[in-house]
Amino acid sequence: MTAVVFIHGTGVREPGFSALAGRVAAGLSALRDGLRIVPYYWGGTHGATLAAGGVSLPAGAGTTRGLAESPGQPDGEDDEDDEDDEEGTAAAWAALYADPYAELALAAAGAVPAAELPPGSVPPEQGLQSRLSALAAQGDAPAAELGPGLARAAGRLAAHPLLGRAAATVDPGDLATLGARSLTARVVADLLDADSPLIPDGDTRDAVTARLAETLGAPPEGTERGLRSLLLHTAGSAASRVVVRRRRALTEAAHPAAGDVLRYLSRGAAVRADLRALVAGLEPPVALVGHSLGGIIALDTLVSAPLPAVRLLVTAGSQGPFLYESGSLPSLDHPAPLPPHVPDWLNLYDPRDLLGYVGAGVFPGRVTDVAVDSRQPFPAAHSAYWANRAVYRHIVERLP
Repeated sequence: MTAVVFIHGTGVREPGFSALAGRVAAGLSALRDGLRIVPYYWGGTHGATLAAGGVSLPAGAGTTRGLAESPGQPDGEDDEDDEDDEEGTAAAWAALYADPYAELALAAAGAVPAAELPPGSVPPEQGLQSRLSALAAQGDAPAAELGPGLARAAGRLAAHPLLGRAAATVDPGDLATLGARSLTARVVADLLDADSPLIPDGDTRDAVTARLAETLGAPPEGTERGLRSLLLHTAGSAASRVVVRRRRALTEAAHPAAGDVLRYLSRGAAVRADLRALVAGLEPPVALVGHSLGGIIALDTLVSAPLPAVRLLVTAGSQGPFLYESGSLPSLDHPAPLPPHVPDWLNLYDPRDLLGYVGAGVFPGRVTDVAVDSRQPFPAAHSAYWANRAVYRHIVERLP
């Protein structure tokens, strides 16, 4: 029986880790029977905390200065037109994650001053408001694949002042579609703000949005119509805001995610020792699967000393190759080669994930880099690997 040790990334704590580990176990087990999934939760014991409650942080430390503010661009697509279209859609969704009401605001901007309705007339937004209220009453179940928050989002949208003005400029079907995209974006944006380790991929996002649009009264024509035309001219600046918001979590010491990186790079020996002890208690063959910093932990552990039971290393959205090239990988100085005892290495990266790097160039012949597209913009792309079926397929195809 193959044992798969899953190693989480930065900032992950309970109960998020158990939910993430459960998702990974389900994704792998759905494609191959008989796997033993072993979670390695290092965050609880070795994760960073602000021991004095954050008194070292100056007032206003939540701001971000000097960060790059442009989302990544994918490459390697066969069809440039398809690539441009997908990039435009990703940029528009990035704008919605930054402001879930952006589309409604653009639609409302074209509204003429409201005239007094004749007696007995129904406001054009009333039908959608009623459906939104009914949707809110169902709780989060209609969008369970996204995560929690649908009921709250639907209630807020039903009462939003932009709804009436937008209803004066678009037909009811299009208004329902705009509303559905707003709901989906609100749920995902809240997950990003909470640094959830579980972010849906683009296919899940689109399927849920289409279902919500029909529930709200839209014809079954898909949900992308008009998305780019309404939002592309604002997508750049809006996407920058959401990128910076998440990058703060990954770069400033005010956040556990950044603290985890700093703590590991300075005091990572205990994390690696615990991983070695965990692997020593497992029957071979063993595969190590690490996300983000978890991939660095796995790589460092394998480089430091042989672990014969481990036959496969899998990293996803990880920075190991970059740390090595920049002289920051604790276990191996550039240009020293990867030791021969390090097993086969599958490195998964999303071209839109600004925190995912490739290894074939710095470790020639030792790393297989595979691009996986979550159809999400950064930063959602960094947490969407475990909602992407292609990720599980690539891993299972290579498991011993």
